[in-house]
Amino acid sequence: MDQKQANQGLATLTLGAIGVVYGDIGTSPLYTMKEVFSPGTGVPLDALHLIGATSVIFWGLMMVVTLKYVVLILRADNRGEGGIMALTALAAHAFGTTARRRTMLLLLGVFGAALFYGDSVITPAISVLSAVEGMEVATPALKAYVVPISVAVLVGLFMVQRHGTGTVGKMFGPVIVVWFIVLAVTGVTQIAKQPAILAGLNPLHAWNFLHERGWQMFAAVGAIVLALTGAEALYADMGHFGKRPIQIAWMGLVFPALALNYFGQGALLMRDPAALEHPFFHLFPGPWLVPAVMLATVATVIASQAVISGAYSMTKQAIQLGFLPRMQVIYTSAKEAGQIYLPLVNWVLLVAVVLATVGFGSSSALASAYGIAVTVTMLITTVLTFFVVRDGWGFPMWIAVGATGVFLVLDAVLVISCSLKFWQGGWFSLAMGFTIFTVMAIWKRGRELLLEQIRTNDPELLPFISALTQDNVPRTPRTAVYTVANPETVPQALMHNLKHNRVLHEQNVILTVVFHDVPWIPSDERVEVKALVDGFWRVRVNYGFKNSPDIPRALESCEPHGLRINTFETSYFLSRETVVPTKGSGMAHWREKLFATMSRNAGSVVEFFKLPNNSVIELGTRVQI
Repeated sequence: MDQKQANQGLATLTLGAIGVVYGDIGTSPLYTMKEVFSPGTGVPLDALHLIGATSVIFWGLMMVVTLKYVVLILRADNRGEGGIMALTALAAHAFGTTARRRTMLLLLGVFGAALFYGDSVITPAISVLSAVEGMEVATPALKAYVVPISVAVLVGLFMVQRHGTGTVGKMFGPVIVVWFIVLAVTGVTQIAKQPAILAGLNPLHAWNFLHERGWQMFAAVGAIVLALTGAEALYADMGHFGKRPIQIAWMGLVFPALALNYFGQGALLMRDPAALEHPFFHLFPGPWLVPAVMLATVATVIASQAVISGAYSMTKQAIQLGFLPRMQVIYTSAKEAGQIYLPLVNWVLLVAVVLATVGFGSSSALASAYGIAVTVTMLITTVLTFFVVRDGWGFPMWIAVGATGVFLVLDAVLVISCSLKFWQGGWFSLAMGFTIFTVMAIWKRGRELLLEQIRTNDPELLPFISALTQDNVPRTPRTAVYTVANPETVPQALMHNLKHNRVLHEQNVILTVVFHDVPWIPSDERVEVKALVDGFWRVRVNYGFKNSPDIPRALESCEPHGLRINTFETSYFLSRETVVPTKGSGMAHWREKLFATMSRNAGSVVEFFKLPNNSVIELGTRVQI
């Protein structure tokens, strides 16, 4: 019975992985082959080059997705979690023997994470556009309505985000399974009519195709890389489904279906070169075309949902690692902590996606913008994996280089190839990534300067509270919790309380919340409690960057450590710092002004830490940086 339940659990997770993890890469056949033979690549549309191109796609999927991600990188889990932020933390911990090394790897990983937001904008736009464009094959008169319908679908997708993805998520797996079965069946049908395309299984055809192109190889690879976008999702969603279900889904269904469909499109174009306008939709006979467009649209919405949810998770992790200001996080499920909704991120993404859809106007135009951000992220992932293999796992240098060197070369080729499309739209995702990275770097450095200033100006905690206990200051029978970033200095809120109210509480808790560069902190390691002087305690609450902070619940767990806190008799005193930018040392003045603006508009500590609204007192202070 236990084995049967385990198998059922594995099957459920595998089905879920197919729906969530592989939506992005699974919709790539909608537009990849058309772009490989577009005029910009200079690849002739004949049998020899069709076999060569499909061979490159097949072996690209084998090398980059199967060997790099499924075999190697899925092993680099951070306590069961994946994704570039988790990998960055793992590499920084392994290699970060000095603060400089640690900072270097953290910034590299954060830059890769920032580029993910570019993918979160382009993926929904190109996927939905490419699906709706199938209407042109059925009725060319509908061409003028492609962009308006695409915008309507995308607006609807972002509008429903606030309701959570739990209900829709249950449909993801079965729908995407049907999608991959359709990919396989239509591919096999065309291969049966032109089996010569299967010569592409020989890697020599891939080599000959690339070698013959010479320097023009990079233009062709810049289009072929569209077949590989979405590979990063295999690693990013490992924490949700586990390594084995993702591997089973890829090898058992996704990879075979994609390979069959790409070979099928190649076979179709060998017989009918005129089908290049929309090769994917020409795989279907006339009566099946409209259902195919509907299925493709649903599949692209699911693929878009995956990257949107990924943007929410990435933002939350960045906030908790100190790279972005607090913002409202809404938990849309009482059972699943990973199901979250960030209104600000949602609406910013919606505006960016609609602008990209209208501005570029077609999937072919967006294909030029697609790829640079994704391939740079893939390159950064390989670099970080090298440090994990060498320093984290302790393998010799020659093994670490051997395990990652080939992939590093492949990723570099992909980045160079996509860079050729910079002026055709590639600048869009890079500009977005650089902007977000700049914001992250300013926020991180600004917080460091702010804490340094507080540490310099505020008195040390222990001498201050020791003197208080000797001054017979009147005490009121409640618990006061003072939240501080630096537990070694006196909280501003405590000094204001003494200055204006001339009173102390019977029990005073100096509370520090620390987010660590690991995904999860177990509940038995959540709190650290230390008694200071009479009536004063220092409490440190530890969270991983995927934990959901809940301070009242954390304080309840202090009782085994000798500190009993009645949540109904507790007041939370918060220090809200107003940042005053000044010219001089620190950051450039424009960066300080931007940091001050972000600080003023940061989300509420009350909501972020789930503090009870009727028990919070905020006291402000001005800090110059």
